[in-house]
Amino acid sequence: MSTGSGADSAPAPTSTHESKRGGTFSSLRIRNYRLFATGAVISNTGTWMSRITQDWLVLSLTGSAAAVGITTALQFLPMLLFGLYGGVIADRVPKRKLLLASQSALGLCGIALAALTLSGVVQVWHVYLIAFLLGMVTVVDNPARQSFVSEMVGPDQLRNAVSLNSANFQSARLIGPAVAGVLITTVGSGWAFLLNGLSFAAPLVGLLMMRPHELHKPTVVPRAKGQLREGLRYVSGRPELIWPIVLIGFVGTFGFNFPIWLTAFADEIFHGGAGMYSFFNILMAAGSLVGALLAARRGSSRLRMLVAAGTVFGLLEIVASLSPSVWLFALLLVPIGMIGLTTNISANTSVQMAADPEMRGRVMSLYMMVFAGGTPVGAPIVGWISDVYGVRTGMAVGGALSLVAALGVGFMLARVGGLRIRVDLRPGRPHLRFVPREPGGPREELAAAA
Repeated sequence: MSTGSGADSAPAPTSTHESKRGGTFSSLRIRNYRLFATGAVISNTGTWMSRITQDWLVLSLTGSAAAVGITTALQFLPMLLFGLYGGVIADRVPKRKLLLASQSALGLCGIALAALTLSGVVQVWHVYLIAFLLGMVTVVDNPARQSFVSEMVGPDQLRNAVSLNSANFQSARLIGPAVAGVLITTVGSGWAFLLNGLSFAAPLVGLLMMRPHELHKPTVVPRAKGQLREGLRYVSGRPELIWPIVLIGFVGTFGFNFPIWLTAFADEIFHGGAGMYSFFNILMAAGSLVGALLAARRGSSRLRMLVAAGTVFGLLEIVASLSPSVWLFALLLVPIGMIGLTTNISANTSVQMAADPEMRGRVMSLYMMVFAGGTPVGAPIVGWISDVYGVRTGMAVGGALSLVAALGVGFMLARVGGLRIRVDLRPGRPHLRFVPREPGGPREELAAAA
């Protein structure tokens, strides 16, 4: 099927009508998004299988939590270095064509790692190299995939579709670790990597089966000088964009280092092996799935939800780091997954809905750069702390930094926007709101977003 000029056509009337319906799964009524989501759940399952297997393989080869952190850092380093350029490309190039290329490249990386592992020659530097190559592809894949959602569903269903994307990802996270645990202990890691590589055929088929004339007309930005600086100036001048990005940057850099923490808790603290590590990931995924489905039911994104979720997320990580028993630690992973996913979705949808269409690729590349690109900074630091002072200390530090960041961003939103916090304990009313100090002032728009 052609991926060309048809994507520039106006959306079909049926898509417009469908987008006005409500419900938790309302965006799945749109055929193109349904194809996208179906392919995504298959490739996401493969991705989670590969992530779990990759972390366990590195730990088996090196015996070091820091080495797991280095692998994670290398995978996200390209996003830190080149993420903004990926956003410029996503704004210039038709996103469907871009995704066909990037998803194919991700599948080839998975097959390459499978070949090395199944042949018995894999070394840790092979894993490092392929992790870095995966990161290079995601530089363009992430902003293209994030901003392509609005082309499939339109503005009315954007929040619902973003939430369902997260639910999709977390559903795969329930299946992938379990399958990976079985494959690692029965036939070996190489088969998990191979299935991951082959799983990318599903999104490729979905993209090819889409009806281009039903896509909402995209805003394609012509090539010009200074587009990167233009995007940075655009974000820096809007508090409703910059502060959610700052918060998600801290949470992503220091609070989302679960590959390091969960491997170390399973191996060093509770002595459970690969099966326990997979079980921990399944529990977090269950909580994340609940968080995503609850977000899909909500009709709006508020900055107060983001600040509150970030605060609770940091507190829960600190409490989990002190857990004396495996069952208490496992139990806490469910709300950590739920609140962590709520933090991510609240930031993602707030930023996407506040950004102008012609800027969305660059804005989302900055968002992904600070969220995922901060990992090369945070993962080695947290891995080193976990090796030297113990994994409990490493996780507590990550939670504390997330907590301080959430409180700090809440304070800055109030200060920069000329807002104050209003507490209302009456039933049926928002208990916590940001409101203008002076009604009718210049920051009414920020107050509405809060």
